[in-house]
Amino acid sequence: MTGAAPRLYTIAPGGPFVDALAAGMLARLGDGDPFALARATVLLPTRRAVRSLREAFGRVSGGRALLLPRMMPLGDIDEDELIVINAPDADAAFQPVIGGLRRQLLLARLVLSFGGARWSEADPAQAAELAAELARLLDSLETERIDFSALEKLSPDDENLARHWGDVLTFLRIITEHWPAHLKEEGAVGPAQHRDALLAARARAWAAAPPSGWVVAAGSTGSIPATAHLLACVAGLPQGCVVLPGLDRDTPDAIWADLPETHAQFGLARLLKHMDVARAAVRDWDEDWPSPKAPLHAAPRARIIGAALSGDVRTPVDDDIAKACAGLTWVECPAPAEEAAVIALALRGALENTEATAALVTPDRDLARRVAARLKRWDIAVDDSAGCPLATSPAATFLRLVAEMAAGRLAAVPLLACLKHPLAAAGLARKAHLDRVRDLDRLVLRGPATGPGLESLLARVNLAAEDATRRHQPETAARIEALAPWLEGIAARLAPLTEMMRGSPRDVATLARAHGAVAEALAATDDTSGAARLWRGDEAEPLAAFISDLAASSAGFPPLRGRDYPALFNALLAGRVVRPRFGRHPRLHIWGPLEARLQHADVMILGGLNEGTWPPDAGNDPWMSRPMRKSLGLPLPERRIGLAAHDFAQAFCAGQVILTRAHRVGGTPTVPSRWLQRLANTLGEARTKALKREGAIWLKRVEAAEHRLPPLLAARPAPKPDLKLRPRRLSVTEIETWQINPYAIYARHVLRLSPLDPIAADPGAAERGSFIHDVMEKFHQQFPKGVPDGGAATFFQALCDIATEVLGPKGIAPGLRAIWGPRFVDIAHWVAAEEVRRRAVLRPLAAETTGRLRIEAKGGPFILTGRADRVDAHGDGRLEIVDYKTGAPPTQTDQKRGFAPQLPLLAAMAEAGVLDGVRPAEVADMAYWHLKGGVDGGLVQRFAREPGIETADAVRAALDGLRKLIDLFDDNDTPYAAYPVPGRMPRFDDYDHLARAPEWATDTGGDGGDE
Repeated sequence: MTGAAPRLYTIAPGGPFVDALAAGMLARLGDGDPFALARATVLLPTRRAVRSLREAFGRVSGGRALLLPRMMPLGDIDEDELIVINAPDADAAFQPVIGGLRRQLLLARLVLSFGGARWSEADPAQAAELAAELARLLDSLETERIDFSALEKLSPDDENLARHWGDVLTFLRIITEHWPAHLKEEGAVGPAQHRDALLAARARAWAAAPPSGWVVAAGSTGSIPATAHLLACVAGLPQGCVVLPGLDRDTPDAIWADLPETHAQFGLARLLKHMDVARAAVRDWDEDWPSPKAPLHAAPRARIIGAALSGDVRTPVDDDIAKACAGLTWVECPAPAEEAAVIALALRGALENTEATAALVTPDRDLARRVAARLKRWDIAVDDSAGCPLATSPAATFLRLVAEMAAGRLAAVPLLACLKHPLAAAGLARKAHLDRVRDLDRLVLRGPATGPGLESLLARVNLAAEDATRRHQPETAARIEALAPWLEGIAARLAPLTEMMRGSPRDVATLARAHGAVAEALAATDDTSGAARLWRGDEAEPLAAFISDLAASSAGFPPLRGRDYPALFNALLAGRVVRPRFGRHPRLHIWGPLEARLQHADVMILGGLNEGTWPPDAGNDPWMSRPMRKSLGLPLPERRIGLAAHDFAQAFCAGQVILTRAHRVGGTPTVPSRWLQRLANTLGEARTKALKREGAIWLKRVEAAEHRLPPLLAARPAPKPDLKLRPRRLSVTEIETWQINPYAIYARHVLRLSPLDPIAADPGAAERGSFIHDVMEKFHQQFPKGVPDGGAATFFQALCDIATEVLGPKGIAPGLRAIWGPRFVDIAHWVAAEEVRRRAVLRPLAAETTGRLRIEAKGGPFILTGRADRVDAHGDGRLEIVDYKTGAPPTQTDQKRGFAPQLPLLAAMAEAGVLDGVRPAEVADMAYWHLKGGVDGGLVQRFAREPGIETADAVRAALDGLRKLIDLFDDNDTPYAAYPVPGRMPRFDDYDHLARAPEWATDTGGDGGDE
């Protein structure tokens, strides 16, 4: 490079930018002076671009030895060098930079102080989230070189502002009045201010003493004012030039002069205006020198996308359209799963060419993770270069779960979530630890929630062990009892953190250090320390640095209540990412739009092209309306759409491009990206439809690759097990299920599938029913006959005392105690009065009595089992059967039509003399006691019968119906179908998901599908 070389160049999109840059620099500086290239300095937008350029020099030089130029990102200015060259006013750039976490905590402290007078209860986590938003505003103000005091010009009393904006401006006094003083006290400056000061110092240093070697600034659009100023300085150096990425020369001047902020070329147009350089003065980088060429269709494609994004109404020539569509694929997918499958297959297909490279470019991190997971099925490891959230990494997840378990005082859900984590071991071998966790899960914690604390948890363990002993399950009881010392050991390891959380407020640093120590203790196995297991992997270093930084940066933050610590920890961890350092595939990549800048691959897949994803939703500034930002001099949120459009346009001009989107995401219809819509308008309807038809072939390839068959409508399940597998014993409560949903009987008794109770569930119908039945059973044991002195009052007090006793153990769900304890008072009043009235004419015989009735059938004996809640005797010896219901009893229609056989079958067992403690006798009546609480307390509902049908007739009809049902299912050709009776659905069904009813049922009657 000698003489009057052009000051500004551009590299056309479509080709490898860094290869073209390296080739041009070698052509200009590689011959003659061997040290000319080494004396050069290259400024690039990102560290990734620096690595790529270093690799590009190796490619274009043919592998020969080179003394490479100095390459650095624009934001990484060497402070020491500025000191050595005695840069003018350099001292202003050397103030310490306030750390990101320190700044967030200081701002959060100011937010808490501001909110103390307005919030009923301070929320440190919410304050930290608001502090992160305030930090972004500070960065914007510093980047645009706007003094904080400018905010004062936006008066809260301005009549043009809505009232809530006035409140926001009052809140922003945190920045105008308080933040500068805190910065001064810290003796530091903000990161954006520090970066701008360094860039300005560099520009002044070069202007005062130009460097001896060439300076090339390449790939930047100058979106930051300080960067634009430095680029202008570089362009004016005697040996300096700026290389712009993909400057559009075809957009008409009239449109170019007034580009909106959302346009792809807006940043470059603004930069040229800042430099006072006409677009025509920018030369092609490879105009006079050999350089790696872009594909032949790159230029036409650049013209097409330029016309589409600029709103140029001129119709492109057919030749340009044809060339632009060569190598272009447009795939419309039903959902993200199919989109990920198409992308993964395309990436895998690129590997068939031994030299080809391929990359997915998308801002949709969920789509990126789906594609990476798909590729793992073929043992292809591709890492997302945009990084994964640090908060979701295994070690960080474990730390979050440890904090929540400590704050929840060993409550069931956080306890199991933490102990099931792969890092949890609590001093045992991992298998032994998992065996205990599974026992705790399956044998103890299923069902209603326990109260918090170790004492409540151990009480629940004791109750479960006693229950297993009553069921004559000694091995199960022993496994449950072994959980107690294990849980005590876990509580001891957790104690340093739980004691802090239960005590008085502590400083964040103390909590953070205890948090890390407790996590290590819980991660330890019998042969490996917790530190060795916890602090490993790619996330170990950033996570350990975060914990250390949190302890060091929290000085001055108000003491924290223990229960607030987990939420604050999560809020401060949000937004941090971890990038894998090893294991990347050499030819396949997943890039975010920022990481893809200046990158090149033979196959570029642009995924997630839906509005709101790419481009991203501009959203709303939480602090200022658009007029307020404009008045202050801040850029509108739409500017980042323009930057995203430039990234899209650059990638769109690659050799082979695949555009993908999903019609629905999360079940919600999507809108195609505005870029796709404008591209479709430019290409025309016929050409767009042709591209989509060709793209649909990828969906068929995915189906073939995964051996998929066309989707079939699921049929109603109707299994026909052999007679020897069919149940020969059912309870009276299961007969109703057998009538209207035989498939549930098949699942429970043939497949032997028993549903697990939910963990820490709110008390439901089953828990309420068990509570009432336990109370009534103990009541009848205490008063087996007659009416005691005091009558109803004695009965009432006894019922209340028994209810307190039943609800007393620590393992009982607190919700049941809190809700049904007071509600039972109304039930107790009703039961006490009803008992006095009833015992005047009836004699109690048995309560909660069980029995077995043998029924001979063609398939062999069938055993009917049952439990009668209550059996009373009339004076003439006839019996009355009572069933307690806390929910609604069966409808009268069901009772009359035989779909509520429980009471009549219990009556048949009573008449047969098979109920314990009940002699055979005729049943005179059957009734439901609806113990609902409330104003009425309870209600007696007699079993409904058709007119003229006596109780004896109803009992015989139920027994005859059962015999017919047994004979029907003793036939191997009778299926156990799901919901065979139209319009009849069970009130509760644990196997609905197994039957896949929503896939075949056309209505609630379940009358769809084929049997």
